[in-house]
Amino acid sequence: MSTMKTGKKERKIGSSPRRSAPVRRVRAGWARVLALWAVSLLMIGCDGAERNVTPARDGAPAPAERSSDVVLFLGTSLTAGYGLPGEQAYPARIQEKIDSAGLPFRVVNAGVSGETSAGALRRLDWLLRQPFDVLVLETGANDMLRGTHPDSTRANIHAMIRRVREQRPEARVILAGMLALPNLGREYGQRFETIYRDVARQENVTLVPFLLEGVATEPRLNLADGIHPNEAGQRHVARTVWAALEPVLREEAGR
Repeated sequence: MSTMKTGKKERKIGSSPRRSAPVRRVRAGWARVLALWAVSLLMIGCDGAERNVTPARDGAPAPAERSSDVVLFLGTSLTAGYGLPGEQAYPARIQEKIDSAGLPFRVVNAGVSGETSAGALRRLDWLLRQPFDVLVLETGANDMLRGTHPDSTRANIHAMIRRVREQRPEARVILAGMLALPNLGREYGQRFETIYRDVARQENVTLVPFLLEGVATEPRLNLADGIHPNEAGQRHVARTVWAALEPVLREEAGR
């Protein structure tokens, strides 16, 4: 697979190849919640779509009022705000941070529960009809739950970033990483988790190493299913994403 050269300096957070102590603790913590695997399978259901306790969202961005200054969040139920009102999902909390910082950007949440990376790739062409300046890409969690081969997920993420580059060469991309559940095996976990670091390096995009850093396995930060962040957890996720997004927005606003 060829590597895309953009001429931009690579931007990554925590790019050390060794896992941090918090990440090691998260992996150990996930070993204690393997019983939730059955819950995940029930949520996925026969057709692969997660069942939300709130009305299903179609992930369609609101009609754009202007052709610039848009941050588009493309993701799964983690982005859609599974089980919560839309205003409590982390993209909405990001909007609050943007407003507080006085930055001229508007958030559009295009998260869809149950979507795989293949589904996100199919949906991308329609999303590319909408104006945006920054894309926050969160995908792969449902691939992992299904045991999809990591090479397939990797190829889909590469394809999405390259398609954005082809049609929106000035758009910035932030890639949110995910860890694999430990019961999928060490080999699968290692291959899955390297997807995000490798793609971020090869495509020269900003990386959030683990979207659920500090949230995964923390009961007080998750819904009863133990998988999806609650309101407090979504605020924590917003802080994690903001650490990567804020410098990008300030740079874009200064152009």
